[in-house]
Amino acid sequence: QVQLVESGGGLVQAGGSLRLSCAASGRTFSRYDMGWFRQAPGKEREFVAVIRWTGGRTYYVDSVKGRFTISRDNAKNTVYLQMSSLKPEDTAVYYCAAAPVSGVPSPDADKYDYWGQGTQVTVSS
Repeated sequence: QVQLVESGGGLVQAGGSLRLSCAASGRTFSRYDMGWFRQAPGKEREFVAVIRWTGGRTYYVDSVKGRFTISRDNAKNTVYLQMSSLKPEDTAVYYCAAAPVSGVPSPDADKYDYWGQGTQVTVSS
């Protein structure tokens, strides 16, 4: 079992920044690829970013490239999502998730075994 707890969400004006954190406990955190997903009201859950268990490879959805940065600190069992130049369309509940290491880090939510409870991010215009 891996337990995940997100923090750092809140209300921010458009153009602002937030850093989300996801603290993991339980099984060996460093053996999991870690992803961030989000879900806006009335919309499907959407992949945002993923980072390889080594921290050496990252992938992003096109809409956040150049604005969001995913990183991890395996010594602290924590993954981060630094969000800058936020837009109202970034408003959503953000979830971190853990996927067992496989061939490549995946944007497919079905590959992730463990999920956090989510943290709300609201961007005002």
